[in-house]
Amino acid sequence: MLLDSAIPITLSYFMSTITMIYAQHLTKELQEPLINLIYPGIMLFLIGIIGNSYHHFLLSKLRGKGEKEYKIPKGGLFGIVICPHYLFEIIEFYGMFFISQTLYSLCFAIGDTFYLLGRSYATRNWYL
Repeated sequence: MLLDSAIPITLSYFMSTITMIYAQHLTKELQEPLINLIYPGIMLFLIGIIGNSYHHFLLSKLRGKGEKEYKIPKGGLFGIVICPHYLFEIIEFYGMFFISQTLYSLCFAIGDTFYLLGRSYATRNWYL
């Protein structure tokens, strides 16, 4: 990824995380949700972070020292899903929604889903 793309994406994730934490702070005085989804949320988050990290590890091993050409990823879920690291990132954000149970975290998870679906579609077109 080019640096001029990586910086705004990283900043948007950072700002969204800060906003999510602030939105959580604003709900301190509100009634607790009727269903406690903290533990399923923690499980989703852990599955997401582990799956995301594993697939990024596979991506990091694609090129040997000095190689410049692009290779189609293999291993993990790459044979089933175009961008499994995106899938697991989406799972992470739904885990955060389950933990916090705020409208902002739900909107963030939905927005992230559509953003990463678009990026995955573009990656598929690039592969073809």
